[in-house]
Amino acid sequence: MSLPSLKIGDLVAKLPIIQGGMAVRISMARLAAAVANEGGIGLIAASGIKPPELIENIREARKLSDGIIGINVMFAVLEFANLVKAAIQEGIDLIVAGAGFSRDAFKLCAEAKVPFVPIISSEKGAKLSEKLGASAVILEGKEAGGHLGTLEPMFNALPRIVESVDIPIVAAGGILHGKDIAKALSMGASGVQMGSRFALSEEANADIAWKKACINAKPEDVVLVESPVGMTARALNNAFIKRIVSSGKEKIKVRCIKCLKECKRNYCIFDALEKARIGDLENGLIFCGERIGEIKEILTVKEIFKNLVKEYEEAISPVGAYG
Repeated sequence: MSLPSLKIGDLVAKLPIIQGGMAVRISMARLAAAVANEGGIGLIAASGIKPPELIENIREARKLSDGIIGINVMFAVLEFANLVKAAIQEGIDLIVAGAGFSRDAFKLCAEAKVPFVPIISSEKGAKLSEKLGASAVILEGKEAGGHLGTLEPMFNALPRIVESVDIPIVAAGGILHGKDIAKALSMGASGVQMGSRFALSEEANADIAWKKACINAKPEDVVLVESPVGMTARALNNAFIKRIVSSGKEKIKVRCIKCLKECKRNYCIFDALEKARIGDLENGLIFCGERIGEIKEILTVKEIFKNLVKEYEEAISPVGAYG
């Protein structure tokens, strides 16, 4: 049996796989288009960039793919509304949003007939999203990289969320292999979102040093850190994080561009993420999933999809197991 399709609103993805929108600039046009070309849903990370750069990436992705392209944006960023409006004006296929809740975004997307997909971590969030008109929700568990809305494992919460709403549930956090997809679908999820596996693809827009640091990571290297957004985040331990832990605050050495609606100013998150992305691992922040160390190869998106499909089919075969 092959992987089923994923329907979100009027969109139908050939495969039930959404690529996580990883900021800053990890998942941009090239990665999103590559995922869309394989039948999944590709997301451009809009957090940490301005509308003109987002528009440029949407247009580039459209040149590279005629598949489903969306954006992922944090409600916490000051440019949230402008980024959503810019994406809608460019004819984006769907909008995924996390790190907060925006009733205005629901209205904007409804008026434009663009599916809106909030990232949630509880039944309350799922029910409110459905009530406000969400086309689907992404349930993100504690295993995810970046900002976390819960410390509960995703598979623990999934049955409750599935029972609480009638819209599609996309499982996220710790999804690395085809057997993980099989397990999520068997528990009622309509699809999965995968970040870490696609972050370590050829098409991901990160320096090779960033990717190698993730591949070489051990379980004990993955830690929780306090984010200026006001949420806990999962990242790879390095010199930057050690300085934050020891001093309690990393002095902001760049001009504050007021990128967040509210900022604790314990360090500049977008500056730290961008430094890591371009290879400055001593002064940068590397967001990563809990299971990042299980990934040992940098593959093309095409190779990743080929492996996922094969692993899924093996997992659901009579002799397979995904428990």
